[in-house]
This record gives sequence, structure tokens and C-alpha cells, in this order.
Amino acid sequence: MKTIKIAGVPEHFNLPWHMCIEDGEFKAVGIDLQWRDVPEGTGKMCQMLRDGETDIAVILTEGIIKDIAAGNQSKIVQVYVQSPLIWGIHVAANSSYNTLSDLVNKKVAISRMGSGSHLMSIVNAQNQNWNTENLQFEIVNTIDGAVESLTSEKADYFMWERFMTQPLVDKGIFRRIADCPTPWPCFVIAVRNEVLEQHPKIIEQILNIINTTTEEFKLIPSIDRTLASNYNQKVEAIQEWLKLTRWSQKQMTAQTLDKIMEQLLKLQIIDKKLPKESILK
Repeated sequence: MKTIKIAGVPEHFNLPWHMCIEDGEFKAVGIDLQWRDVPEGTGKMCQMLRDGETDIAVILTEGIIKDIAAGNQSKIVQVYVQSPLIWGIHVAANSSYNTLSDLVNKKVAISRMGSGSHLMSIVNAQNQNWNTENLQFEIVNTIDGAVESLTSEKADYFMWERFMTQPLVDKGIFRRIADCPTPWPCFVIAVRNEVLEQHPKIIEQILNIINTTTEEFKLIPSIDRTLASNYNQKVEAIQEWLKLTRWSQKQMTAQTLDKIMEQLLKLQIIDKKLPKESILK
């Protein structure tokens, strides 16, 4: 049995992994795939890849490309979710902010530097023609930290995947004032270079198993109800999310990578384009 460590956010995108693990599909081919939930998100997973705390990460595209550019010894082996991630822009329910323009030069809560919530606040600022130099950040680690931060007015707004924050909107803790979709496919699967070199066949088997599941995921009977109960969501919200979400079973094309790097350069998230060989397996 070969042990491989994998990390991802505790969100509905990753239910296919849990299903494969619980069904014993990896064990059946001699792989003990050990999943770790990382509520802190992409910034934390980049660090885990660097420290060898995880072998594989299901991670936000922009975050891992930025970190590979900054020396993370990992590569993208394939796109996991092809559709964009829809980021909700949230404020405390009782705050006086009602439109995006109310948030110019206000403090944004982020999980950590280099995380999706950090990088997407830059994307949003550019979309609004705000001066990104004036962005102020409050590091809150997790969604619970963001609730505390917005409620106590330490920060003014918070960007997070809109369906995962919907329960907080329903409960009247957050108000969502806008959406901001990523201008690229949202999740990729990244693997440490050392693991890719030592166990290429194992990584290939893992991808084959997960791809078979994601390909047919939407056809699983009552999958909407399973997702709703597992992630504390309303069935209608999950049905809308399923319509918008497209999993991928393919590696990112060089063209797509080039387009993403162009955008990240423009946003000053990376300072130079890298050759595709250093990012894509």
C-alpha cells in the first residue's frame, strides 16, 4: 500500500474525492490516499506543498501559479474544475455598504496573503478601476475569522465562494452586494515535483480514478440532496451551483496558461511569465 497525502478545501467541489476514498477505489489499486481538509485555503496549501506536508493539492489556479513562480517545487497535472469560481463580495448584514463603489479604499478580510481571497480582491479592484496600491488587508485565516472580523468592523468586506457563504447570507450574518467570477478555470490538481518523479504511475492512477467519478458526478441519483445535506445548503442553491460547475478531466492547454499568466502579470500578481514546462506536467 503506497500512502499519498492530498489536501483540499472542505467544499462541495471536492465531494468526488471523498466518494472515491469512501468507496475504497484507491485502496483497490494499492493506494492509501489520505485526505486533509484545509479550511484556510490555497495560501496554506501552497505552504503545505513546499513543506512536504501534502503530496497533492486541489488548489486555486491563480494561487498555485503565483507560488510556482515564487519557487514552489510543484506542477499542475490537470485542471479539476473548468468553470470559473464565482466569488461573492460580502459585507456585514448591518453595515451601511450597499454597492461596490461604497467599498473603494475600504479594508478587505482575506484568509492569508497569496490566497484566493487576497488575489481576487486585486482582480475585483482592477475590474472597478480602483487603485490596487490602496487595498488594505486584514488576515482572518478562515471563514469563521471573516465573520468575526466583519461583525466587529475590523474589516469591511470579504470575498469567498458565493455558494459556501450562502448559509451566512440566509442567516442574516453577511449581505452579498456583488459577484466576481474568476477570469480562468478555478481549480487545478498540483503535485510536488519529487512525488511526480518518484511515483508517476501512482499519480496517473489517482487521476484516472477521480476523472471517472467527476465525469459522471452530475448523473449520480439525488446528488443534489447529498451535497445539500453534506454542506449545509438549500437544494435549490446546489441545483443552481451544479448547473454552473463543470469538472475537467484534462490538462491545461499552453494557450490557457499563457492567457492566465498575461492576466496575472497585468494584475502584478506575478512579475514575469514562466515557461510552460515549469508549471505544467
